[in-house]
Amino acid sequence: MIRLLCASVLAAATAAQAQSAAPAPAKAEVCAACHGPGGRSIQPQYPILAGQTARYLDLQLRDFQAGRRTNELMTPMVAGLTRDEMRELAAYFAKQTPPVQPFKPDADKARLGKLKADETLCTMCHLGGFAGQNEVPRVAGQHFDYIVKQLSDFKAHARTNDAGTMTSVAGTLNAQDIENLAHYLVGL
Repeated sequence: MIRLLCASVLAAATAAQAQSAAPAPAKAEVCAACHGPGGRSIQPQYPILAGQTARYLDLQLRDFQAGRRTNELMTPMVAGLTRDEMRELAAYFAKQTPPVQPFKPDADKARLGKLKADETLCTMCHLGGFAGQNEVPRVAGQHFDYIVKQLSDFKAHARTNDAGTMTSVAGTLNAQDIENLAHYLVGL
């Protein structure tokens, strides 16, 4: 009897947890227009959301909504989202499997990018394999164009919603360093 009661309580808790993590289909479908089904963007200017850390995604949605990060498409998209909807979307995309990157990095540039990543201690925050953690994004396998744009924006202080860490690191990079890092990261 106790086993049956425990199993029932566990099943109910698991079902409730699954429901709270699943976004409203319409919300995820709106995201798919740019970020692809399940967050697997095939458009190189839009980031891959699949497999990104939930806390990072939630933070970025809040930053877009609060104006700490701006983008002509994203800012109006998140304007009407509630905090719960942001969390649900972040949890949904974090659970998706990232796609295999079709971009073929240049081996020499990727090697130089790895050396620069080691020199600038990127794995101190992004972890080994560049999988990210908490509010630090997964950058492994991200689109080449998107990586170049974000590093360039941090360098130019066009993106500053990072408490200064990436702005400081990107400030030490030249255009070739950024390209080499992108070749390295896209291939992970």
